[in-house]
Amino acid sequence: MLPPTGRITWRHVLALLTTILILRVSAGAVLLYRDYFPPNFESDFLLGRQPYFWGSYSFAFYVHILSGPLSLILGLFLLRNRFRAAAPHWHQPLGRLQVANVLLFVVPSGLWMARYAMTGAIAGAGLVSMGVATAACCTVGWRLAVRRQFAEHRRWMWRTYVLLCGAVVIRLTGGVATVMHLNALWVYPVACWLSWLVPLLVFEVSQRWPVASVLATPVRIHRGR
Repeated sequence: MLPPTGRITWRHVLALLTTILILRVSAGAVLLYRDYFPPNFESDFLLGRQPYFWGSYSFAFYVHILSGPLSLILGLFLLRNRFRAAAPHWHQPLGRLQVANVLLFVVPSGLWMARYAMTGAIAGAGLVSMGVATAACCTVGWRLAVRRQFAEHRRWMWRTYVLLCGAVVIRLTGGVATVMHLNALWVYPVACWLSWLVPLLVFEVSQRWPVASVLATPVRIHRGR
């Protein structure tokens, strides 16, 4: 769908591609439910987890796989200016749902699961750091909304969403590593750190670097005669 002005810019193209990617990864995560209900310990993620799966880990696991995709989908709506303009009465209740989902379900369950991260403590530390940063950004964003400081609120909720998308980056990294036959033990720990540090750095630079004019450049579409 074209923007209201009818002019397609690189910003629109980037937003569309990012949305498609997030939806694709979220749908893939939901499709994997068939391996989790009931748990199939021969599947990729559950392989080797049977000894400690039952109990607190299984509770955190199921909470995480249900709340995680929800947070990604909600974020796609809440961060769209057009959605806020078209349905302003929906933004506040959905925003409250997002904050509650992230702070009560996504982050706590992720922190618990990080104790059992594949390849050990370095990967676990990366996941814990990402979870703590996500909770901190979400809390600040929520408090700013309560104070009606909406410009800063949007900026902090963007940070929150960038961090939530760390899970998407980890999945993409795993897919690329599989295609390239990278089975080294360092791949997953590095991915757990870079999956949120690099996107967050890019976001912070984009807030200060004059790239808006480049992204606002119209996309040239060559039409055949």
